[in-house]
Amino acid sequence: MILDKVNTPKDVKTLSISEMNTLADEIRELIIKKVNTIGGHMGPNLGIIEATIAMHYVFNSPVDKFVFDVSHQCYPHKILTGRKEGFTNPDNYLKYTGYTAPEESEHDLFKVGHTSTSVSLALGVAKARDLKGEKGNVIALIGDGSLSGGEALEGLDNAATLGGNFIVVVNDNDMSIAENHGGLYGNLSELRKTNGKAENNFFKTLGFDYYYEEEGNNIEKLIHAFEKVKDSDNPVVLHIHTQKGHGLKVAEENKEAFHWILPGTLDKKEDTTPAPVVEDYNSITKDFISKKSNEDKTVITVNAATPGVFGFTKEYREKLGKQYTDVGIAEEHAVAYCSGLAKSGAKPIFCVMSSFIQRTYDQMSQDMALNNSPLTMLVYWGGLSAADATHLCSFDIPLISNIPNVVYLSPATKEEYLAMLEYSLSQTEHPVAIRVPSVLVSTGEKDTTDYSILNKFKVETEGEKVAILGLGNFLGLAKEVKNELKKQFGFNATVINPKFASGVDKELLEKLKENHTIVITLEDGQVEGGFGEKVTRFYGNSDMKVLNFGGKKEFTDRVALEELYQRYHLTKELITEDIKAIL
Repeated sequence: MILDKVNTPKDVKTLSISEMNTLADEIRELIIKKVNTIGGHMGPNLGIIEATIAMHYVFNSPVDKFVFDVSHQCYPHKILTGRKEGFTNPDNYLKYTGYTAPEESEHDLFKVGHTSTSVSLALGVAKARDLKGEKGNVIALIGDGSLSGGEALEGLDNAATLGGNFIVVVNDNDMSIAENHGGLYGNLSELRKTNGKAENNFFKTLGFDYYYEEEGNNIEKLIHAFEKVKDSDNPVVLHIHTQKGHGLKVAEENKEAFHWILPGTLDKKEDTTPAPVVEDYNSITKDFISKKSNEDKTVITVNAATPGVFGFTKEYREKLGKQYTDVGIAEEHAVAYCSGLAKSGAKPIFCVMSSFIQRTYDQMSQDMALNNSPLTMLVYWGGLSAADATHLCSFDIPLISNIPNVVYLSPATKEEYLAMLEYSLSQTEHPVAIRVPSVLVSTGEKDTTDYSILNKFKVETEGEKVAILGLGNFLGLAKEVKNELKKQFGFNATVINPKFASGVDKELLEKLKENHTIVITLEDGQVEGGFGEKVTRFYGNSDMKVLNFGGKKEFTDRVALEELYQRYHLTKELITEDIKAIL
């Protein structure tokens, strides 16, 4: 194998074109096998293999700096920079994260997993280089899908005025996660059709020198292209046309489905038998949206380039027609867009993954909350998890619940979720966010709660001594703790379903003082700034003891959920032990 001879980027420079082509095939085989075994980003990595080899052949990493946007296309880079054992040996498949990570290698500058950041990050690196009087190339690699993000456009606008070496490699495969959306992509298409010669050129308009390479999966031509821009003394864009999923036919033909795959996806044999319909929160939400969209033509669903998270298939999106907008990778714009829709009498439903809500804080605060725009925001995947540090979903409660005017609801059951959706879509008083539960729980009884009466908690079971408030996903854990207390100490604790993450039921909390000495709060997310601390503040000048359980303020990285539950005392046994220490 050629790869046996490649342990550092310097080794790539000793290879012939023929050997590099063989190396590309070997890397492709390794990536396919690993991703199919443990899951991960398939299409983006397969499409960038040849470009990564050519970049390391022409440039001199780590003296020349590579900054990857999102970094879900960094697997070939990792293989070439001393981490190939994470791909050649199944025992090491989990040794390295799926994103760039400076702690792993000097060839990685940043730990990143959110999009549209590479130009801004790399521009800072280039400017620091110039301030220190150093030399070297700075290369920002960005996919066409990432160009729709506001930060990418801001970075490009600023970078064009640098006046020194700065290379932007635009990896254009005519795809985001799903199809691209936005006027910019019309220009990229025009550039591809004219082999980069179109008079209308977005990058030249900003002030960049511009080069185009049509064969973005041809190593020899890529080498020539990179050599043209190497050591440039002013900002330059190299636009390369690649194929997402290149070299794996099923990934080439199904680009959206193979952006990221689950383990064993390639092993599944084609089965024409219709899959059984399994109800989950995706199907519940889709059914609700379909019904409301048919009844009311002002209902519109919005997402920011991640339709797969919500189960929005291409067929479903097409069925919604003009009542659906994919804004591209632009969560900030999505919130402001929805605010404008809501203020003008439409009924927007913005679906967003918890990890990406962090990108919208200013728009949530200013464009949405300050204007009290009555939009509906559905926050998916919120909770502690074993995810990479770049995709944690445990910060949304502190982020959203402390913005004035925002009502943040956290249902524990299907029935509560549907009732909250009905309330949110019909009311015109507040922006409402709903944390979509992680596990489907159904009581079978319709929820008749009037959610316009804000911050009214529900007492699930009346008890004494200890009151346990289980928010959303953790209502079940609250009931388990109640049963454990009954088993060990013989008394019935009170279990409360808060439903509201953004406020407290002062009347109920005051009443608990009569026959309770301890209040426990459980939340599936970061404790600091979260729901539980609101309860603690309420009892601050009283004798009530309060224990807040949830995640610590930290970036965890692929830590097993069971380990996190132990670390944070989020088991019925550990919670009971903490209560026992006070009792």
